[in-house]
Amino acid sequence: MISPPGFSGAVFGEAGDGDPRHQQEARILFTGALGLPDHWAWANQVHGSNILTVHAPGGAGDGDGLLTDTSDLALVVATADCVPVIIEGERTTAVVHAGWRGMAAGVVEAGVARMTAAGDRPLRAAIGPSIGPCCYEVGPEVVAVMEEHTSTTSWGTQSVDLWSAAEAQLGDVDTVWRADVCTFTDHRFRSHRRDRTDLRQVAVAWLRKD
Repeated sequence: MISPPGFSGAVFGEAGDGDPRHQQEARILFTGALGLPDHWAWANQVHGSNILTVHAPGGAGDGDGLLTDTSDLALVVATADCVPVIIEGERTTAVVHAGWRGMAAGVVEAGVARMTAAGDRPLRAAIGPSIGPCCYEVGPEVVAVMEEHTSTTSWGTQSVDLWSAAEAQLGDVDTVWRADVCTFTDHRFRSHRRDRTDLRQVAVAWLRKD
């Protein structure tokens, strides 16, 4: 697990944690290590920009982000190259799943907006491991919608810098922490592009009880 420094309830999982979405034993061990119940809230991720407000564990419907003001409720997204982003406010927390389609649709910005609309102020955000600009080779259709964040792979082809795109969408959030770890090159993490795997690591956000 990666715990970004200075965050109250934020963890990015690794391949060694198993796939807690579908493996009950892995979920029990993962949440137990965090001191949380093994029932969490999740969304049916659809690569869009919908942020769901939740107050109880279970499936919340179609969306690519979750926000809560309920203490000790684990919010979870699953990734294997897409970007997980955790946003902490004064009274709420949110977790976002962002691939290039979601990023183009403004999903990270939508997470900030949902927190603000809930009457809270985003204080800090953590951008977790995902495929890096070194390895995220893309075609012209992606470049056309992500033009401001294009880059070059280590082998000289066009790529997209999802980390910088996520940070840009966070706007005026006070503190932004970035893992800057590429899931394609770092075998501690699942990578769909590298292995065509259906397994995922999870990002978990929660509000600690006072």
